[in-house]
Amino acid sequence: MMRRKKHFSWGARIASGGIAMLVGLLCMTAAWAMRVSPMVSELTTSGAGSAARIEVGNVGSAALPFETRITRMDVDADGKIVETPADDDFLVFPPQGLVPVNGRQVVRVQWIGDPSIDVSRAYYLWVRQLPVATDAKAAEGGGAVSVQVLYTMKALIVVAPPGAEPKVEVVSVTPAMVTPPAPEIDPSLTGGQAAPPPPAEPGVEIVVANSGKRYALMSGATWVLEGTDKSGQPFRREYNSDEVSKTVGVGYLAPGGARRTFKVPTGVELDPAKPVSLRFAR
Repeated sequence: MMRRKKHFSWGARIASGGIAMLVGLLCMTAAWAMRVSPMVSELTTSGAGSAARIEVGNVGSAALPFETRITRMDVDADGKIVETPADDDFLVFPPQGLVPVNGRQVVRVQWIGDPSIDVSRAYYLWVRQLPVATDAKAAEGGGAVSVQVLYTMKALIVVAPPGAEPKVEVVSVTPAMVTPPAPEIDPSLTGGQAAPPPPAEPGVEIVVANSGKRYALMSGATWVLEGTDKSGQPFRREYNSDEVSKTVGVGYLAPGGARRTFKVPTGVELDPAKPVSLRFAR
């Protein structure tokens, strides 16, 4: 997960986006690039599995200073992500670093939170590139403007108690007009105006719940939807993981009875008076 920030030497101006965003072309004095791997780590609450090794790589043309922080990630029923500071739940070493060109730095993330948690928890490790000093005299004298592109990448860390498993159930499937997700565009490219939402189209609203003790990623399964269209014809459609990802993202579903509502297009109107079913397959 990556967010890009444009830092200008004459003042701060920030344009940020979500997991995916459209980025304009920039005239830069130096090329900056950072890689973080793995992007998802699963930890246990104790033992050897309670630590992760996350690598920060520098594939740019200048040394890369960075700092880290941790937030807890919760998702509401509509898919909105809420983050809260959670640095006290982990020991991160080193918390800051300087990666040379073509070099790498391994960051160790150790769980030191409650060892008796009964359901899994999700966190983000933020790796934020730090700005470096630029030639202020050149900017003041009317010379070339110095622009730095700063990267912030977020790696997902999930901590689960031993033996925890998800238990996903379909609560309801209701025919409805749904609006596909709008593309996330950097506001600086649209004059600060939000992109108009796509037109609504026939689909279904799906409510799922997870009564297990471990999270579930709904994009990891094939969704099989069956019903009857308004002309009386049987309807069946399979959505593979790529199609699901494009519609609902990773589909993170928290444990402990959490619910999510997903809106999925079908291409045809389904008869609300007839049964509509959904099942998950591999």
